Amino acid sequence: MTESEVLSHLASCIDPNTGRDFVKDKAIKRVAVDGSDLTVEVVLGYPARSQHDALRQLVTQHLRGLPGAGKVTVNVSQKIISHAVQRGVKLKPGIKNIIAVASGKGGVGKSTTAANLALALAAEGANVGILDADIYGPSQPQMLGITGRPESADGKTLEPLEAHGIQAMSIGFLIDTDTPMVWRGPMVTQALEQLLSDTNWRDLDYLVIDMPPGTGDIQLTLSQKVPVTGAVIVTTPQEIAVIDARKGLKMFDKVGIPIVGIVENMSTHVCSNCGHTEPIFGEGGGRAMCRDYNVPFLGGLPLDSKIRAQSDGGRPTVVADPDGTVAATYKEIARKVAIFVAQKSEDHTAKFPTIKVVS
Repeated sequence: MTESEVLSHLASCIDPNTGRDFVKDKAIKRVAVDGSDLTVEVVLGYPARSQHDALRQLVTQHLRGLPGAGKVTVNVSQKIISHAVQRGVKLKPGIKNIIAVASGKGGVGKSTTAANLALALAAEGANVGILDADIYGPSQPQMLGITGRPESADGKTLEPLEAHGIQAMSIGFLIDTDTPMVWRGPMVTQALEQLLSDTNWRDLDYLVIDMPPGTGDIQLTLSQKVPVTGAVIVTTPQEIAVIDARKGLKMFDKVGIPIVGIVENMSTHVCSNCGHTEPIFGEGGGRAMCRDYNVPFLGGLPLDSKIRAQSDGGRPTVVADPDGTVAATYKEIARKVAIFVAQKSEDHTAKFPTIKVVS
């Protein structure tokens, strides 16, 4: 039995998370053959700590079907690398990948989605940060239950605050809660660039950016200057929300940022008294948008008072009820986002040396 025979056999073993075989995804990093005994190292390009045991069993069972196979040892781990962003924009130090969470309008649950997405990625074993880019109405300090102000060790950069295992930065950490931000667009853009660049992010696999609602100058400037790996669009089924979400999608498309997919909030409402399910905000708006633009539907979330209460209380659903059905949906969305990123081309900009011509 040879290594090439083992790899050929593994070419028909499909990763249920990606829908592709482990060989095509370049997840098989080592094959060792010792007589009839096999040892295989599987390294995933996306965080999936909750899936490791199941994937280990899957590959093990598949290899046992190889004629002549004796003892089979399969090790599963994960390694997140940097992936390509829009042209002309360089990666930020300490950040491998940036995911923008956006919506065309406010009030659709974008910040709640961003917080739970970040926490779900962390729950699956990634090193994650979240940047609250909504200068006019920062929500993440409340949602993550963070109080206090960031410190600066060198007088130049800010140390991110931490909650529930993720790093966080927001203008809300630097101002009083009831202080209105009466700033024009250029001031807001500059402030956000400073929050991103002057924060001492520590080896992040993913930085989730909770974008301001809308598609104006601020959003466009951020999309052109921030190295974004992909964007998640949040909407509700309601037609008026979908119309604005389409504008947000087109904005990212114009600046060359790939759309990861659509999250539909408030898809249905389940009565807490009788269990009756009703689509209060209509049906199918998010899925129809996915069909029209050929982008993935990442998942639908219910209109549930617990989600609101958990976010208001500083413990979003993924940490407040980690084994619940809603948390499971957020985690599934997070895996889909991470897999989308993992299947993008690798970023090589940091690997090329700087060339200086000396006359």
